[in-house]
Amino acid sequence: MQLTLGPVLYHWQPEHWRDFYFRIADEAPVDTVVVGEAVCSKRTPFKQDHIPAVVERLEAAGKRVLHASLILVSLPRERRQTRELMQAAEAEVEINDLTCLASLGERPFAVGPFVNVYNEAAAGFLAARGASRICLPPELPLPAVASIAAALPQVAIEVFAFGKVPLAISARCYHARAHKLTKDNCRFVCEQDPDGMPVATLDGAGFLSINGVQTLSHGAACLLGDIPALREAGVAALRLSPQDCDMVAVARLFREVVDGRLDAGEAEHRLGALYPDVPLANGFLHAAPGHVHVRAGV
Repeated sequence: MQLTLGPVLYHWQPEHWRDFYFRIADEAPVDTVVVGEAVCSKRTPFKQDHIPAVVERLEAAGKRVLHASLILVSLPRERRQTRELMQAAEAEVEINDLTCLASLGERPFAVGPFVNVYNEAAAGFLAARGASRICLPPELPLPAVASIAAALPQVAIEVFAFGKVPLAISARCYHARAHKLTKDNCRFVCEQDPDGMPVATLDGAGFLSINGVQTLSHGAACLLGDIPALREAGVAALRLSPQDCDMVAVARLFREVVDGRLDAGEAEHRLGALYPDVPLANGFLHAAPGHVHVRAGV
């Protein structure tokens, strides 16, 4: 079972973003790394000059690199950028919006967890178009994951195994609105929250996290205890979504559990220390509310 590091969803400072991937290249036991801006096209200029060096460093370390598309393509500028990415001969791409298909031609591609692949028919359609790997949406329960994997043995099926769960994307920027700014004049206030802006209920309970135009869960998905069941279901890879914590250490924990060198319970305990104050959950995989944590074997 392989490990994939998904794209950084947050607006980190450019040098921090670059150095994060340099360290991933040098130290993290992951097989595939997804780079690029997936959430907000206004952030792209901050990192585009660093992407060639990041890709070179990752590939030199033996890691497969995928280039992420935007989750929501709406503006003419975004359509042009997406078309250029899909047609870039040197880039392996991961699509997060079905509009990408119009520009791909016959090229093989990967599918990110933001595309609604909820059943075998949807996965089969994408496979027929050239999808070689599909990261399923994080809200799918295990029986659905197993059914899709069994129906498409030629496609590498991946599940979202760690990180705040992406729930929605919008054309409006919640971060800007919260700071009484417009989207066009947002001043990039999302950089103030490198792990998302917490949103609480009227009673003060943690509810959601806001990341610009994106809504994420308050807690973080953690499927460490479900790895045996996922392997039995035919899952080929686990996706780790970068958070504002030591992601090299997180990747090492998952690698040790996958390889049978560490007990999942102990790994979850250590993960809690690496990413404190954020509840861990796996409810979606067990057909329960997403914020619930279901112990292995229950």
